Amino acid sequence: MDNTSSQVRVRFAPSPTGYPHVGNIRTALFNWLFARHANGVFILRIEDTDQARKVEGAVEIIMDSLKWLGMVCDEGPIFQSQRLEMYRKYADQLVREGNAYCCFCSSERLESMRKDQIARKLPPGYDRRCRELTDEQIKAAKASGIVPVVRFKSPLNGQTTVTDLIRGEVVFDNSTLDDFVLMKSDGFPTYHLANIIDDHFMNISHVMRAEEWLSSTPRHLLLYRAFGWQPPQFAHLPMILGPDKSKLSKRHGATAINEYRDKGYLPEAMINFLTLLGWSLDDKTEIMGSEQIIKNFSIERVSKTAAVFNMDKLEWMNGVYIRNLAPEEFAARSLPFVERDLPTAIQRPIDISYLKQIAPLVQERAKTLGEVPQLIDFFFADKLVYDTALLQGKLEKSQAIAVLRNSLSALESLQDWKTEPMESAVRPLTEEVGLKAGPFFGVLRVAVTGRTASPPLFQTMEVLGRERCMGRLNEALNRLL
Repeated sequence: MDNTSSQVRVRFAPSPTGYPHVGNIRTALFNWLFARHANGVFILRIEDTDQARKVEGAVEIIMDSLKWLGMVCDEGPIFQSQRLEMYRKYADQLVREGNAYCCFCSSERLESMRKDQIARKLPPGYDRRCRELTDEQIKAAKASGIVPVVRFKSPLNGQTTVTDLIRGEVVFDNSTLDDFVLMKSDGFPTYHLANIIDDHFMNISHVMRAEEWLSSTPRHLLLYRAFGWQPPQFAHLPMILGPDKSKLSKRHGATAINEYRDKGYLPEAMINFLTLLGWSLDDKTEIMGSEQIIKNFSIERVSKTAAVFNMDKLEWMNGVYIRNLAPEEFAARSLPFVERDLPTAIQRPIDISYLKQIAPLVQERAKTLGEVPQLIDFFFADKLVYDTALLQGKLEKSQAIAVLRNSLSALESLQDWKTEPMESAVRPLTEEVGLKAGPFFGVLRVAVTGRTASPPLFQTMEVLGRERCMGRLNEALNRLL
């Protein structure tokens, strides 16, 4: 098997040493989009060779994150930890053919060497002490019980040119490459060896990965050459920076991707937002569904320059997607957050039919589904908790009392508890008590919702119902008397 197939085959190959964050998922997304655009294959490979740093549950969260975003894998997950014999076989082949060697240096010696190099302001790297050991020296070292690592025998001169689909040709002097480790003493391969072997035997056509791996690519090309294999095409994706142009960190929003799900961001908004971190359709289009993105995605439009992660833009975009949902869909998607985050005193399960009446009233205001419970909790409360001073606002107490008394009187005789009849009955009262509509309705709003800002007042009162509204208005009046 080689990489000469015309079919696009790409992989997302995370290490389960932590939960997937924005950068990881952006890499996965670009690979998935490229595969879907080309009717290719998207493979999930779990690079779990660093057993010491493996995080429990990380694999499940990686898979859940991809599933949430709708990035279905065509093959996998494939685990590197289940392929150790293959890596050992090809490492031994490299040693046998003179392209790699066993290194018996202790960790103490290597640490001392690094400290000395730093003190002398030399670039850190292995000093190749074991590169030319004789057979007798190797035999003696093994007899003493030392378990060696396997290092690649990097060329000492010349250059290696990386042809990158995004950055063009990048030339590296081989003298800057050290003899990097291929197999560790614990029997596990390093990234450099395992990913080369896997990419070859999985027939990967394109390797799309983070820019940080560009400096490792000459090593990988030298390995391909040593094996006599055709390398895939490489595309190193631009960095993602914070708004202040520094490296993206948690303070910028670089949290695990499942935290965005738990906060109520929509997967389709996340796909749209992450796609624009390094790719564009043109210089103006921002809102795009997955189908439109897949249809137009190409490596040619991936930027060389770093992308900026902007939380404000993500919130705006998520709000656009929320407002574009059908009201029933918005209610259904809000339900898990409402169940989770409404005060525990409120009875569960939440009545979805009641929620469907409420949800359209706050759909314009919600930036995330996680905000919905706070926007609607007063619809479910048996008793409102608020500062009585809010009822008055800037009014005299007597004016607030007049608003409540007159409104109660007008609403008591109302036969049809609907938005328009209520507004028709109450609005003329503003002139009777000599107030503008804003302050007048402000008293009623606090009385029925417990807050100074709420969805449209009379629509809110219609959903709350006559009994609940009249009870709250009377309760507010009693507070002022």
